Amino acid sequence: MPVLQYREAIRQALAEELTRDANVVVLGEEVGQFHGAYKVTEGLLAKFGPKRIVDTPISEAGFIGMGIGASMLGVRPVIELMFWSFYSVAFDQILNNAANVRYMSGGQINCPIVIRGPANGGTNVGATHSHTPENVLANHPGIKVVVPATPYDAKGLLKSAIRDNDPVMFLENTMLYGDKGEVPEDDYLVPLGKADVKREGTELTIVSYGRAMVLSLAVANTLQQEHNRSVEVVDLRSIRPLDMDTVLASVKKTHRVLIVEEQKPFCGVGAQLAYMIQSEAFDELDAPIGRLCTIDSPSIYSPPVEIEQLPNVQRILKAALEALA
Repeated sequence: MPVLQYREAIRQALAEELTRDANVVVLGEEVGQFHGAYKVTEGLLAKFGPKRIVDTPISEAGFIGMGIGASMLGVRPVIELMFWSFYSVAFDQILNNAANVRYMSGGQINCPIVIRGPANGGTNVGATHSHTPENVLANHPGIKVVVPATPYDAKGLLKSAIRDNDPVMFLENTMLYGDKGEVPEDDYLVPLGKADVKREGTELTIVSYGRAMVLSLAVANTLQQEHNRSVEVVDLRSIRPLDMDTVLASVKKTHRVLIVEEQKPFCGVGAQLAYMIQSEAFDELDAPIGRLCTIDSPSIYSPPVEIEQLPNVQRILKAALEALA
């Protein structure tokens, strides 16, 4: 099976869907002539032309609004944000209009749009460029939220997102773009709303997603090798729809849970997960639900301090050992 970088897997998904469906278009700042801010769209302009790969002005409210309007008429736009932090200037377009149009029209109008780009800290770009808004997005019915952690999932989930008739928010991570993994060449899909057990275990369940899941997986391997402790790692992949069946099945096997997320703790995804786990599987728990988040402040600019603010291997390992104790 070919080994691709995370960015290459996303590019391959885009190319395949652009080839498969003439209604698919890619829009965003510098997605064409500059090949994308992170080179995700490299080569697509030469292959598909400027009517399918569209460079936009620096106006997220403008081109996201245009994309939402186009999607209501049958186009399937895939819009790249240079940083997900910039979604806030199009808040009304995304979370008031796109999220509600199917409901408001009685099912007569779909909004098959994908908005994708990096949502993460850890790259020393400051508080205004480091948001992780999956909790804000998922709070709005009508929006689907996807956070892939591996090249395989990135390709399969993006293809499913493009084919979906609802607006899908696709949150990537700058620090994952160079990660490599096996990616099939065939036309495969990863379904939205289906979690994946990335590692089997018996003593503790770590529930995570995105880059925090990658770090959690490394911690689980360390715990096995150095402490002889068996840890299961569940990758949510989708925040909404949320696959609680897979999470609860793991909890009922291990009876201990640690939630790891690159989210601020207040009103984060982990808060919702913890509530749902204790609500539906309280009698299965042998210990309080653990939770490890980004430290609750705006993203710190200083690189060495920002490393400590985010979930890292040392912090996750300490939290896992506490949960196992």
